[in-house]
Amino acid sequence: MSATETTEPSENAESTAIRALLESSAEAWGRGDGAAYGSHFTEDATDVTFVGTVYHGADEIGRAHQALFDSFLKGTRLTLEVLDLRFHGPATAVAVTRGEVHKGRRPRRLGKLATYTLVRTPASTWRIAAVQKTRHRPLMEAFSFRAQPTTRPRPRPRAAVAS
Repeated sequence: MSATETTEPSENAESTAIRALLESSAEAWGRGDGAAYGSHFTEDATDVTFVGTVYHGADEIGRAHQALFDSFLKGTRLTLEVLDLRFHGPATAVAVTRGEVHKGRRPRRLGKLATYTLVRTPASTWRIAAVQKTRHRPLMEAFSFRAQPTTRPRPRPRAAVAS
């Protein structure tokens, strides 16, 4: 995973821990292990899926994803790339990722975006408190930028992509 981060030296270990959490959640997805996937979330987490379904809590997220892994998402993998990681105090961070659910090799285009709110638990481990997923619509985005150029976000530096 790669990240453009707003960090101070003390945050390097925290950045590494958050990237490891997101990578571990993607590995659980790839194994089709709903319980392991759900364990990456807080007990009161919110997961807003790509289709707009809202799941609440680690247990519900794990159970629902197991049903998905056993049916619609059987044999899929989740590839994530961290685009931005920012800390908001010592126990809260927001990560913006680009990713894709796929079978087989890593897709050339990662067309989904997700915003993760992460919190450090009292046991000093990071967990996902909320995630919101959406599809990137490049043609609609290009049209918007052309029709109203001031809607274009300012360029941000990006780190090298790793898988």
